[in-house]
Amino acid sequence: MSGAQIGVYGLGTMGSALALNIAGHGFDVAVSNRETDWIAPFLEEAGALAARLRGHDTLESLVADLKSPRVILFMIPSGAPMDAMVAAITPLLSPGDTVIDGGNANFHDTRRRAAALAEKDLHFVGLGVSGGEFGARNGPSMMMGGSDHSWQQLGPILRTIAAQYHGTPCVAHLGPDGAGHFVKTVHNGIEYADMQVIAELYSLLRNGAAMAPSEIGALFTAWDKGPLKSYLVEITARILGYSDPETGHPMVDVIKDAAGQKGTGRWTVIEALRMGQSASMIEAAVGARGWSSEKDTRQRAETILGGALGAFDGTPEVLAEAFLAARILCYAQGFRILAAASEEYDWSLDFAQIARIWRAGCIIRSALLDDIAEAFAGDMPEGQLILSPEFAQTLARTLPSLRQVVCSAFHGGHAVPCLSAGLAWYDSMRQGHGSANIIQAQRDVFGYHGFERLGQAGKHHGPWWE
Repeated sequence: MSGAQIGVYGLGTMGSALALNIAGHGFDVAVSNRETDWIAPFLEEAGALAARLRGHDTLESLVADLKSPRVILFMIPSGAPMDAMVAAITPLLSPGDTVIDGGNANFHDTRRRAAALAEKDLHFVGLGVSGGEFGARNGPSMMMGGSDHSWQQLGPILRTIAAQYHGTPCVAHLGPDGAGHFVKTVHNGIEYADMQVIAELYSLLRNGAAMAPSEIGALFTAWDKGPLKSYLVEITARILGYSDPETGHPMVDVIKDAAGQKGTGRWTVIEALRMGQSASMIEAAVGARGWSSEKDTRQRAETILGGALGAFDGTPEVLAEAFLAARILCYAQGFRILAAASEEYDWSLDFAQIARIWRAGCIIRSALLDDIAEAFAGDMPEGQLILSPEFAQTLARTLPSLRQVVCSAFHGGHAVPCLSAGLAWYDSMRQGHGSANIIQAQRDVFGYHGFERLGQAGKHHGPWWE
C-alpha cells in the first residue's frame, strides 16, 4: 500500500471533520489521536470513507505511513500542547517535511515555530480554518501562512476541500510564517464586533421596542435578503424562531446572558494597540463579553442604580441602514489592522484576496465582501476602506441612521458600546483638525515632551517654559 498523502493528528470536532472532508475528496489520510481509543470509533463512523482513512496508535506509525515529503496537520489545542507535539515529531521528520497547526494559535508562536523548524530544513504552516464543524466537513475558508514549498505541497489538497464561491476556492497562501494565523485572528476580531452589533440591535428591538423574538427574527430574515445578507444574520433569524421545548418560552429567553470567549478577539485588540491602530469596535465587543460575564454584579447594580430602560423609537428601515454603516466600519477597522501587520512583518498581504476567501465557508461571510474585494482592487485613497468612492457614498447615506440609533439608545439608557464606538471612530477620522493639540500641550507642560508646530520641522516647546 502506498503512503497517505496527508496525516491528521487530533480527532476532535474540527480534526475529525477535516479528515473526513479530505478523504471525501479522494485523498488518502493517515489519522491519529492522543486518546487512541477514539480512533476505532472514528473509522467505524466514517462508513465508506474509511477506505481512505488509516488509523495509527502512535505518532511514529503515523509519520511512517506518509508519502515523502510528508505533510502532517495538527488539530489540537494551541500553546503548550502544540509545542509538545512539535518537539515530539521533529526527530521523526526529514528535510522538506511540513508540520501544520490548524488551530487558533497566537501568530507569534507560529512565527517562532516556523523559524525554529527552518533551521532543520523543515517547514511550519499556520493554517487559519474558519467555518466551525460544518465548514470543516463541507468546505471551510482557510488562511495559510508558510513557505512556498509548503503551499506547493498543500495547495492541491486545500483548494479541493475549501468552500467554493462561484467556483473559486476560499483559500489562499497569504504570506510566510504567521500571516495565516494573524489574518484568522483578525477575522475572529471582526466576528466579535459583528456579533456584538447584532446583539445590540436585538436588544434595542426587544427591550426598547417591545418586539417579540419571533418578530425580530422575521426582521432579520428580511435583512438577510439584501445588502445585509450574511451567515450571522441568517443564523440569528433562525435562533429567534425557536421555542424552548421545556418551557415553551422563546429559546433565547432561557439562555443566560453571559458570553464566552476563547481569546482571539482579545489578541486582535492587543496587537492593534501594540501597532498603534484603532480597533475600537472590536475592543468594545471584547469588553462587552467581559461585562456580560459579571451577571451577579449586573443584577445587584440593577437594584441599586435602576435598570428601567426607555423606549427606542427607531424604525426597522433606520436600523437596517445603521447596521450597514456599522458593518462597514467594523470591516474597515479590521483591514487597517491587517495593513499595519503586513507592513510591520513584511507580509505583503493582498487585501482583495483576503476579502475574496472570506466570501464563503467562514463565519463572517457576507454580501459586503464582494464590494470590499472590488474596493481594494480599485481606487483606495490612503489605503482606507472608508475613503473608497463606493463606501464613502454608502456611509454618507447610512451614517445619519447610525447617529439616530445611537442617540435614541443613549436617551433610553440602552447599552450600545459597539455601535457608539464605530460612530466615534468615523467622526474622529473625518476631522482634518482634531483636538490632540491640547493633549500635546499638556504633555509638554507636565513632561517637557515637546510638540510639532504646524508647518515647521523639529521639536518645539511652549511659552510656559520661558
